[in-house]
Amino acid sequence: MLGPSSPLLSVPRSSSLDLPSESSALVGARVDWKETPEAHLFKADLPGLKKDELKVEVEDGRILQISGERKSVKEEGTDNWHYVGRSSGKFLQRFRLPENSRVDQVRAAMKDGVLTVTVPKADIKKSDITSIEISG
Repeated sequence: MLGPSSPLLSVPRSSSLDLPSESSALVGARVDWKETPEAHLFKADLPGLKKDELKVEVEDGRILQISGERKSVKEEGTDNWHYVGRSSGKFLQRFRLPENSRVDQVRAAMKDGVLTVTVPKADIKKSDITSIEISG
């Protein structure tokens, strides 16, 4: 079970997003999180979405939130749909960022259907490290 100490947060219902009560395939969009020496990198596969259909936010100082919506296919007068296999709906993913995250320098880019969010890490200086004496 995911809790407040977990990096991946459970997603509470949000009236501002009007998440549907039923699950759609896009709810829980696939996101990878990789840490490098310089940054935390998040990559989300969001084929067919445009950057203006996505929102990347930092809430409460350390919660990265990625949300968006893919509209469902609309029927047009003479079209005959035989199969609809692409998912549609709203999605929301939230991640608790580590304390060394530079949330004031978050960058997001969309290329070839992949959203990349870069969260730089703060430098840890030797002066910031305190040595603890071990007793015993």
